[in-house]
Amino acid sequence: MITVNNVTKRYNKSDLVVKGVSFSVDKGQIFGLLGPNGAGKTTLMQMIATLLKPTSGLVTICGLDSQGSAQEIRRKIGFLTTEIKLDPLSTPNQLYHFFSELYDIPKEEVEARKMAQFQRFGIHPFADKKIVELSTGMKQKISIVISLIHNPDVIIFDEPTNGLDILTSRQVMDYLLELKEQGKSVLLSTHIFSVAEQLCDEIAILVDGRIVDQGSAVALTEKTQSKNFEEAFFKLYTEYHVGG
Repeated sequence: MITVNNVTKRYNKSDLVVKGVSFSVDKGQIFGLLGPNGAGKTTLMQMIATLLKPTSGLVTICGLDSQGSAQEIRRKIGFLTTEIKLDPLSTPNQLYHFFSELYDIPKEEVEARKMAQFQRFGIHPFADKKIVELSTGMKQKISIVISLIHNPDVIIFDEPTNGLDILTSRQVMDYLLELKEQGKSVLLSTHIFSVAEQLCDEIAILVDGRIVDQGSAVALTEKTQSKNFEEAFFKLYTEYHVGG
């Protein structure tokens, strides 16, 4: 569903942020990009979501070239990033109906979909409150609902649990597992070990803009002869980090 082939991103002659990255995400798979802040995760996610153009390399989603078919791809993916800002003076109800029209969702389906998602995430009591009045966790849950309003087959989430309390974080993680069971392809970036370990079928370790190793949490732990996955990551980071 997602194929990334030797992708690089350079902002100027000396600033190479993503360095020859390749991987694929299959149907019904959660694939994680794990790395520290500054490793290139967000830049890579933005290229995959067609918001940035790679300097070189190729990204395909559902068999479509991310640059030549960007508009078509955007209707097939759900993209959530912490940089998404909801209109602070709108309400969840207003936002849901606005984005439903953007995605041409039949009017007879809108209310049923909204009710199901609002109930699932506990949004109903806040449906007519302004976004500016809501907690960080509630804003994140509304962002998830809006991002997936069109029921996409491919889901790209940049740090989906960042800044959330433990209850909201668990709710979001459970939902991602449900999406996997529905056959969705899920790509997520994180710097939180427990999120990567609990959710991801496959994890790519991103250090200084390149993938230095890849596999399941168990496989990476065994391969590096570590006591646990966190130790495995730090061994890889120490080995490959420039100046490490």
